Amino acid sequence: MTAELVRGQNHPLPDTRLEIRVSAGHPVVACATCSDAQGTVRDEWIAHPGAPTVPGVEVPRSATEAPRFTVDLDAVPEAVHQVNVLLALPEGAGGPAHFGATAAPFLAVTGRGEAEVASFTITGLDIETALVAVELYRRQGAWKVRAVGQGYAGGLAQLLADQGLAKAHETAADIQGAAGAQRAPRAEPAQLRTSAADGAYLRPDLPRPDQTPAPGPDATLPDGLTAPGRQPSSTGPQQTPTPDAPQTPDGPINYAHPRRQSVAPPPPPPAAAPARPGQPAAPVAGDATGWSMEERLYNQIWGMFEDMARSVAAYRSAVDFAESRMDQELDQVLSDPRSRIGGTGDAAREAARAKCEQLTDQARQALDRDLAQLSAESDVVEPALPPAFARWDNPAWHAYRVPMEVPMALRLGDLRLPESPELCIPLLVRLPLERGLWVDSGRTGSEAAMTLDEAQLRRLAMDSAVAHAARLLAVYPPGDFTVHVIDPAGAATASLAPLVDTGVLAGPPAAGAQGVSATLATLTQRVDLVTMAVRGGAADALPPDLDTAEQLLIVNDFPHGFDDRAVTQLRYLADEGPAVGVHLLMVADREDASAYGPVLDPLWRSLLRITPVPDDHLADPWVRHAWTYEPLTVPPGSDVLRQVLGKVSAARRDWGR
Repeated sequence: MTAELVRGQNHPLPDTRLEIRVSAGHPVVACATCSDAQGTVRDEWIAHPGAPTVPGVEVPRSATEAPRFTVDLDAVPEAVHQVNVLLALPEGAGGPAHFGATAAPFLAVTGRGEAEVASFTITGLDIETALVAVELYRRQGAWKVRAVGQGYAGGLAQLLADQGLAKAHETAADIQGAAGAQRAPRAEPAQLRTSAADGAYLRPDLPRPDQTPAPGPDATLPDGLTAPGRQPSSTGPQQTPTPDAPQTPDGPINYAHPRRQSVAPPPPPPAAAPARPGQPAAPVAGDATGWSMEERLYNQIWGMFEDMARSVAAYRSAVDFAESRMDQELDQVLSDPRSRIGGTGDAAREAARAKCEQLTDQARQALDRDLAQLSAESDVVEPALPPAFARWDNPAWHAYRVPMEVPMALRLGDLRLPESPELCIPLLVRLPLERGLWVDSGRTGSEAAMTLDEAQLRRLAMDSAVAHAARLLAVYPPGDFTVHVIDPAGAATASLAPLVDTGVLAGPPAAGAQGVSATLATLTQRVDLVTMAVRGGAADALPPDLDTAEQLLIVNDFPHGFDDRAVTQLRYLADEGPAVGVHLLMVADREDASAYGPVLDPLWRSLLRITPVPDDHLADPWVRHAWTYEPLTVPPGSDVLRQVLGKVSAARRDWGR
């Protein structure tokens, strides 16, 4: 039975003599590279039309729509640990400018007797002109195939450079020249292999490493939240790791933010035509500037946030003006003694109030019109959101598959204004996290929290922290995110059950003073080591067993169980950790830590405060509205959180094999 793979999935290979057939719908240049255990590709390990054979691998001699790779894994050199199957568009052939302009390439891996072992449809391609389609790799003495589908907008030269070739541009030019010397005839439609699985498993809007979008000029909210506004974002090729970044067998550790770009993205897709003349155009999901659908949705959401903020500000300003004008007119009436007697004064007062009501009604009509348009936009955007942007009740979570790429942002909750409590705007934060999170379990300043007893509020706060941790685990590729928990008194056992039972934690929750000290010491040492390696270029000095994944530390019931040394370490992690992939998720009541005085003020300021109940503590960067934050909750009776964590756990086990 054929395994239909999606990005990142692997499958065992029962045979070592294979054929990989490609259906691209347009001529492509087929290449293959071999790499050793350290990921190094040697010049003699590249098969391409000019040199179509390397030990164990043979590729076509010309660009063709249906290339075939012949592979004998028993014949590859013992030093080879991975064979990469590459596809590139020929240059100057008059064909498509990028892979996104044609049908998605389809690959089928066949063994003996032409039995199909696995297939992979490479969806989600856009401006890429070269890609790594699949890779064959050794794992514990056996061979496996992994669906990759990683595209490169910079073409074959960028791809080969990413694989470590020193003369990538010269090699790419030689390959293109050899492929252009002899072009294969165009295949007939009957020869092209298509698959019903095209687009059935992977959304085409997932980002790729060379197409990572970024916001425009950031505006910082009081709690440190950033929002790009509805401006075109600045995008382009992803930053490459710096030469002094520490290296691992799996590649460089790059803790720079991966969404910072320098090239302008294409304009947004054209808006839909109005249903009737004079009516606004029907809203469309992804109707914003951006390279990918994910980026367009991200920018569209922040555009909705800004539009709502400005519309409500205009309404409030109009109401204030109407009331101020009425007060002025009433003052004029009352300042004339003659108008205080008889009906003249009463008529003037009624006229002033009527004018105020008229202006207010006009302002409300304009606001209702804007809110109706935003509501219609929300109705089409919400169902189109990928899991990282979606609520727990979105079907995207029920169809969840473990991703192989980190999304550009994560949804932490919803934001509302009192003028339209039924309309919510997703609260998105960029990934990787640029600051830690603080789930406030206190009752100070929150009307909703005051209605709950202390124990109930603390339980809700910990449930909220677990849900946030689950979302972070779910949106990272297997092995790229690690979660630790400090629960000094074991008070959060019930809340932590989904994380513990599914086995996604790095270890049991740390309890007692000894557990707190050991966990903080481990993470503090990791921050020290990686910081020194990044700054000093001492890549080889890192221990081979260092976990290079992003780290999240959940801290419950702070400051109970923390001595002065532990508090200092926690502050150090909050300040220095995010830059090297270590993040805090605090569950605490600030009043409990009041005994430390102002020494902990920098800690609270360094974290983004969120609440387990609705609370109006966030402000936008434009007009400074107080927005009501509403946390994301799992629907009552739903098991979606455990189901998602179960898939994450299974993917981790497969990844570790």
